[in-house]
Amino acid sequence: MAKIKITQVKSAIDRPDRQKRTIRALGISKVKVPVIQEATPAILGMVKKVSHLVTVENVND
Repeated sequence: MAKIKITQVKSAIDRPDRQKRTIRALGISKVKVPVIQEATPAILGMVKKVSHLVTVENVND
């Protein structure tokens, strides 16, 4: 599977609890700290829900 690098660029403060939990489920702990994840349909769906808070880049193996 392809891998993607997810970086949070905006704070989750004053966001609905569901979005905060999605950010945590993606493995993101701090703003500007990238996380590498497999590009599974579940991960891509979570990224789509918080796309206004994160940036996504493809990672070449």
